[in-house]
Amino acid sequence: MKFPVEAMCKVLKVSKSGYYFWLRSGPSKLWIENQKISSLIKTIFDVSFQSYGAPRIKSELEALGYKVSKPRVARIMRANYLFAKRKRRFKTTTESSHNYPIAPNLLNQCFDVKQKNQVWVSDITYIQTKQGWLYLTVIIDLFNRKVVGWSLSEDLTADNTIVRAWNMAIKNTTLLEPLIFHSDRGIQYASQKFTSIIKNYDGLVKQSMSRKGNCWDNAVAESFFKSLKVEWVYRHNYKRKSEAELSIFQWIETWYNNKRRHSFLGNKTIKEFELDMYNHELAA
Repeated sequence: MKFPVEAMCKVLKVSKSGYYFWLRSGPSKLWIENQKISSLIKTIFDVSFQSYGAPRIKSELEALGYKVSKPRVARIMRANYLFAKRKRRFKTTTESSHNYPIAPNLLNQCFDVKQKNQVWVSDITYIQTKQGWLYLTVIIDLFNRKVVGWSLSEDLTADNTIVRAWNMAIKNTTLLEPLIFHSDRGIQYASQKFTSIIKNYDGLVKQSMSRKGNCWDNAVAESFFKSLKVEWVYRHNYKRKSEAELSIFQWIETWYNNKRRHSFLGNKTIKEFELDMYNHELAA
């Protein structure tokens, strides 16, 4: 049903001449800008696998040259029903019922370090597929939160979990300063197979383990797994193990280590953070 212009102007309390002026003028600059920003926000949200909230999207917009306040980003997200996925609980793999020696807790929840290869943390989690479980082991550098080593295995032996992840981490790393390697008390980390590797560094690598039953002692590694599960794994229904392996590789190497913005790094990517630190050292 159509209504006369005069009647509509009267109801809306606007002048007839004002309505026709608006009609001739077309969309305002603000309206056009809002449409463009809304489109960019939707794209960034989708590219982040629907994981970014307003702070990270604001940072991504700034990197693209758009100065937009966080409240404005939040308003646009709400108007478009864009809500970041929330984290949920996941299964742990820790098997600490063993007779191997336990290393002291050298990290003591000091997660803020000043340089690369000063503290590495590690943990293991489950990845479910229709063909059975896979076990993901990661090693993360606390300085920049980068995954420096990881492995996917079909069993929980030390050889196929932490040893493989360690070999990846150490492959392109020359350790010149002392390194703390922290994990939980899992049998893989306490095993003679892995501890003998640590001892080969003649004291340069010091092993550290969380207190019994204290998940906060390894909070960074646990937080990584929560992000992985919510942002990626829970969005998939892996039929084959090979499918999961390729998917995990894509998330870690293509997204997390290269493009994802990390709140701990001031919503910078790992590359942006490292470049800022490099420039700061040059200026010092």
